[in-house]
Amino acid sequence: MRFFIALHIPPENQVEIKNVQRELIKIFPNISLTEPEKLHVTIAYIGEQPDEIQFGLEELMRKAIIDIPPFKLTPGYIDGFPHLHNPHTLWIGVKDDVDKLFILRERIKDGLSNINEPIEQRRYVPHIAIAKMPPDFQITQVEERQLEKIMQKEFSPIQITSIKLFQSIPNHDFHTHSTLVEIPFRPKE
Repeated sequence: MRFFIALHIPPENQVEIKNVQRELIKIFPNISLTEPEKLHVTIAYIGEQPDEIQFGLEELMRKAIIDIPPFKLTPGYIDGFPHLHNPHTLWIGVKDDVDKLFILRERIKDGLSNINEPIEQRRYVPHIAIAKMPPDFQITQVEERQLEKIMQKEFSPIQITSIKLFQSIPNHDFHTHSTLVEIPFRPKE
């Protein structure tokens, strides 16, 4: 199976992000938008692994969330990978309780290391992927200012109440995501 660990975006926040995507498609009509049910904040991409590893991943997730209560992330800005001016992916960056997100990420990385799983070494940038761009896509300064205007509205905080282990299932050029396990964060007592 192809695994990844992520935070799901609830339906009420999906609506706000879908509104951003509607504005994007007006500016860039030839992009591919991320489907609302696939919106998430990736903690760790594990990739293609034997099915049996699922139980080890569940256990390391349970350990990683100890003493981390539910938290909030708020959409803040649009950026792109590898960079905004020539992106293959557009994404929304998040703010607010990102410290909890970084703690969670480090604990997951440590857990993966403990079970001898490869760990992505690139700098972690918490984000929600919202669109794929065609090859050799470029964004002009005028378009960049339009993106800034889209993000000037107030966004509702995203209530993060659980962490999920997903399976990504390839289907031609697309992937479907299936939740394998969901583990709730526990409020502090």
